[in-house]
Amino acid sequence: MKLFGLFLSFTLLFLCPFISQADVPELSRQPPRPIVFVHNDRSKSDPQQVHISLAGKDHMRVTFITEDNKVESVVEYGKQPGKYDGKATGECTSYKYFFYKSGKIHHVKIGPLQANTTYYYRCGGNGPEFSFKTPPSTFPVEFAIVGDLGQTEWTAATLSHINSQDYDVFLLPGDLSYADTHQPLWDSFGRLVEPLASKRPWMVTEGNHEIEFFPIIEHTTFKSYNARWLMPHTESFSTSNLYYSFDVAGVHTVMLGSYTDFDCESDQYQWLQADLAKVDRKTTPWVVVLLHAPWYNTNEAHEGEGESMREAMESLLFNARVDVVFSGHVHAYERFKRVYNNKADPCGPIHITIGDGGNREGLALSFKKPPSPLSEFRESSFGHGRLKVMDGKRAHWSWHRNNDSNSLLADEIWLDSLSTSSSCWPSSRSNDEL
Repeated sequence: MKLFGLFLSFTLLFLCPFISQADVPELSRQPPRPIVFVHNDRSKSDPQQVHISLAGKDHMRVTFITEDNKVESVVEYGKQPGKYDGKATGECTSYKYFFYKSGKIHHVKIGPLQANTTYYYRCGGNGPEFSFKTPPSTFPVEFAIVGDLGQTEWTAATLSHINSQDYDVFLLPGDLSYADTHQPLWDSFGRLVEPLASKRPWMVTEGNHEIEFFPIIEHTTFKSYNARWLMPHTESFSTSNLYYSFDVAGVHTVMLGSYTDFDCESDQYQWLQADLAKVDRKTTPWVVVLLHAPWYNTNEAHEGEGESMREAMESLLFNARVDVVFSGHVHAYERFKRVYNNKADPCGPIHITIGDGGNREGLALSFKKPPSPLSEFRESSFGHGRLKVMDGKRAHWSWHRNNDSNSLLADEIWLDSLSTSSSCWPSSRSNDEL
């Protein structure tokens, strides 16, 4: 074990830049806070790392891990504590990564469920009781949004601030655990987020730190991520767990993959084109997209890394009148005007970078000067965002800084849905250059 520990330390210190595909010059960052490693304090048969995710209309997927391989992949659930009138059986998987072998990973789809309702549930027929609330079927609906979360003391502060105010769905645009091949950190991350992720659906997409390619030893990318964080790709007719979509109330949310093929011949491109074409903006007035590497960015960190994907896919989002695009990767906060093709455009989406969850790498402090006329607010601080969609026409976006001991409101705007803009069907143009 000591040799294994030394090997893993070597990996984290020297090979992470290669593994995460982040070959950029070292930037000036605020000192990161220590990693929070959460140990398992339950028995081998008890569920741990419990999290839930939306799994198609009126259904939820419950994911949990047990060290005991004899535990069944079952979830009992009901509307009263300790009284379970529903029971579902799911599937299980596990994986090996070098010397590491995961526990038994259970995925159980339950439902149909009533909207805006609290359910109590038990996993594997054993252990503690959990509860969650389903999202509402009508407006208003609120999303908590943060990327590049990691598992440091900054992360713990971010999660505490998010948990201090209720929300309906958690959105994470990539870079979850920052395990970077050190697999026990995936387990620790699952335990760290369980108090939140077991109560509200967590919808995530992959970032570069989920790739975990290791020369010679491990050539299967996203092995850990795909095994642990199963998202509703099948339910949204995607062939890959790296991109999918889902609906909550009148909001259609698309989760894209920055690190899988996205050119016009790719499966992801063809899927996205078909997915957006099916959205009826009369019944689903809001469309939101999440991806990892930002298409618009005035920070020196990761400059231009999302450009090829933007060139390939931006017209699809523009023609569908997507309202907002959230991204991570850059460890700072930045909000842009409505843009398309590097110009201000009232019919383009607002782009927001929110890769400031608290990861171990610290903050990206160097913004380009002078600021772009397209960038309306930018700051290198940890924090999280909230998108509260009030109705089919209006939504409120707020960003909450947690560089202090308390969460402070630092940026906010009101958004109008493009579905209500007569001038955007067909589109109009403006000429501010990036």
